[in-house]
Amino acid sequence: MSNTPAFLKDANTLLTEDGFKTSNVWYHGTSSALINSIQTDGLKRSGDKAIKEAAKKTMATIGNTYEETIEPVFLTQCKELAFYWAEQTVRNRSVRIEGNEEPIVISVTLPDELNSKVKPDVGAASLLMVKEGENFMIRLASIYAENDVNTPQIDLMRADRMDYLLKLGMAYFDNDIDARYLDVIEET
Repeated sequence: MSNTPAFLKDANTLLTEDGFKTSNVWYHGTSSALINSIQTDGLKRSGDKAIKEAAKKTMATIGNTYEETIEPVFLTQCKELAFYWAEQTVRNRSVRIEGNEEPIVISVTLPDELNSKVKPDVGAASLLMVKEGENFMIRLASIYAENDVNTPQIDLMRADRMDYLLKLGMAYFDNDIDARYLDVIEET
């Protein structure tokens, strides 16, 4: 059963037998600890500096080097999926950073010229083959079931790239996203 707050439940308006509808409105799940920075500086690729720094220190402690990668900004067209990823962000941060953080969903409304640069996240295939991805697929299946839509059967290695976007709700934007396009979703 989902612990997604009711005000973030939107799959019932987005989900069809073909998957999730898309528009120029996207969502990004994150931690409440990052909101002030995001509202000031926007969404940055590989933006969680505290987690990157903690990983770097951990690797130095055990005598290994840490090579930072630049990841895109991950998006989804569904608030419920963004909330799932926000919960994962909070969980991942809690392992390395003390604090009382909450999952937050941010809406990203892009003008047409930027919206055309949102891409299906086919790189997620590797994620979906590990435990974290298995948990996501379980959550995704429950969203489909809650909305009386058949869960897609996808061969991750042979799937059409649009399946990652439409059926799995996984997208990315390979640039920073300016704060003017962002709004924190709050219960009204």
